[in-house]
Amino acid sequence: MHNELLNVVDEYDRVIDIRPRHVIHASGLRHRAVHILVFNDLGQLFLQKRSMKKDLHGGLWDTSAAGHVDAGENYESCAIREAKEELGIDVANIEPLFKLPATRAIGMEFIQVYRCLHNGPFTLAADEIDEGNWFSITEIAAFTAVDEPRLTVTFKTIWRQFAALTT
Repeated sequence: MHNELLNVVDEYDRVIDIRPRHVIHASGLRHRAVHILVFNDLGQLFLQKRSMKKDLHGGLWDTSAAGHVDAGENYESCAIREAKEELGIDVANIEPLFKLPATRAIGMEFIQVYRCLHNGPFTLAADEIDEGNWFSITEIAAFTAVDEPRLTVTFKTIWRQFAALTT
């Protein structure tokens, strides 16, 4: 994980360099990530509880799957890869929703958010995810309304943007 090479990008999300992940995070450089919202036929959203082994946000609930865009990779291929690696699923029906600008609050990541439909079952990556569960839209809205501390800041930011687009 710490040897991952990622693109460093400018304020317009243009590649300007390639650096190791740990250098990018330590230096606060802009880079790219994806987050995937996996819904089921009942309209519930699958959330993952990040592994306590993670160097960032361990033990917090987050989007269904997420990850850094590797150097030379594009957003969509990264989303498909991350869904496979973290959840063990193939997502042929992935849909881009929106892209968040890189800010300090979300780790200087340009985040492309995707949505897909899948009912499971999932094979959770043990080194990435401690557990996962389905949550109703009402539950998630209530969690974000009270700024639930067991959710990552990034997930709350994504959910608020998603809710604004769907209301």
